[in-house]
Amino acid sequence: MPSLAWVPTSPYLERSRLRRFAESHGHQDFASLHRWSIEDLDGFWRAVDRDLGLVWKKPYDRVLDSSRGIPWTTWWLGGRMNFVASALRHDPSRTAIIFEGEEGIARRLTYGELAASVRRCAAGLRALGVRPGDRVGIFLPLTPECAIATLAVAAIGAIYTPIFSGYASDAIAGRLRDCEASVLITADGFLRRGQVIQMKETADAAVDGAPSVRTVIVVPRLGRQVRHRDREVTWDFMMAQGKDESLADTSPEDPYMLIYTSGTTGRPKGAVHVHGGFPVKAAQDLAHVFDLQSGDLLWWFTDIGWMMGPWLIAGGLINGATILLYDGAPDFPDAGRVWSIVERHRVTHLGISPTAIRGLMRAGEEPVRKHDRSSLFVLGSTGEPWNPEPWSWYFGVVGEKRAPLINYSGGTECSGGILGCTTWTSLKPTAFACPVPGIAADVADAQGGSLRGAVGELVIRKPWPGMTRGRSGGDRRAARAQRGGDHRVRGAASRPRAERCARESDRRRDRAGLGAPAPPRGRAMRG
Repeated sequence: MPSLAWVPTSPYLERSRLRRFAESHGHQDFASLHRWSIEDLDGFWRAVDRDLGLVWKKPYDRVLDSSRGIPWTTWWLGGRMNFVASALRHDPSRTAIIFEGEEGIARRLTYGELAASVRRCAAGLRALGVRPGDRVGIFLPLTPECAIATLAVAAIGAIYTPIFSGYASDAIAGRLRDCEASVLITADGFLRRGQVIQMKETADAAVDGAPSVRTVIVVPRLGRQVRHRDREVTWDFMMAQGKDESLADTSPEDPYMLIYTSGTTGRPKGAVHVHGGFPVKAAQDLAHVFDLQSGDLLWWFTDIGWMMGPWLIAGGLINGATILLYDGAPDFPDAGRVWSIVERHRVTHLGISPTAIRGLMRAGEEPVRKHDRSSLFVLGSTGEPWNPEPWSWYFGVVGEKRAPLINYSGGTECSGGILGCTTWTSLKPTAFACPVPGIAADVADAQGGSLRGAVGELVIRKPWPGMTRGRSGGDRRAARAQRGGDHRVRGAASRPRAERCARESDRRRDRAGLGAPAPPRGRAMRG
């Protein structure tokens, strides 16, 4: 067995939000906490709600109801909440968003400015005829307008579909048709390695293949001259319309996002997520796994079309942190770009995929060491298995062996992590330390019995708030293929198999620029 790579020091133990949370409920170690989290769902999730400080318009009467079976569990019964209220409730003078563009431009929004922009966007969308339950495609680079749009759509009770900024028109059109989107929000373009990516033209071609789209809203990211068609309006025009800036009165079970799986294990599937689900799970994982707290600065190198984009926005803001958005390449204009951003903005929590690290380490240690990384408190990764060399480089060179590397794995249908690490527990190289609090993870054989020391199926034996509420096109629950009440996830494996997957992924260079929500194979829920 590999030896410990990191043991929590006093600063981490004293600060640990998870440790304080556990001890306040009578649990002195992680094992006791986790046992409570999966044996007393009512007590644990009530405590999570209080720890996160979620905003309720009407308090809930019961935490959950699984009377129809685990896949159809409903949460926060009798309560009314719009998660956007929880995301925007913080000190209006505190910085909410820092944006850096590839060309070097930078913008900052305070929580007060963000809240005002979300309210204006909500009013504008209503003025354009967007109603509760309508679907809105968001095909944007990761800019402040992207975050504002996601929050505003949810604020009015509509449902957004995030679309990867690098997709071709056919992939975009397919998602727009599948979710029957009536509105698409896009941009005139963005930069990638100094070259203009003509996003608007790609969107035009996609909309031509999606007859349900009646309105297109165009953000002037680059200020390019683009052709505007009859059904199009500019972002600035939309933001100046309407007067109804209120938050919709939504149920915790009302959908707000329909996010598509990547399609690496079959046809892309739209997972339905609700106000009391995905945002709660994202915020809880960031608080308890990554120890994200008010005043921290979180940067996850991702895209709005991958699960980690919506996760970053909802989870980071609910926790009162500052989130950093970047819409460029990780190694442009040189291999020091990521580390210069860390230094410039004093990033405390950095998340990046193993494949991106494999690409960056090719330039050696000098681009890293020339930049001050003393602000880094936690390193994170997701998307695929690690192999030892890049893990050691990220932990040892980037984090200087002082910042823990949180290995985090879950899925689009799960709203976040199944397995992970914490800053309260010791870490081994490339490994997971534990199931995420609240997740009853197990490895099962073909008969559903627990399995150890062999390849099996990763299952989740108890419900959690972030479970998908359905699939696009009907109430076909993502977990409906469950056997014996367990949610089954492909890909639970012994370490040798995981390392083989990592070596294979090392050859998949086309994934290097993005933090994906699932590895190249083996983490999608059975459909």
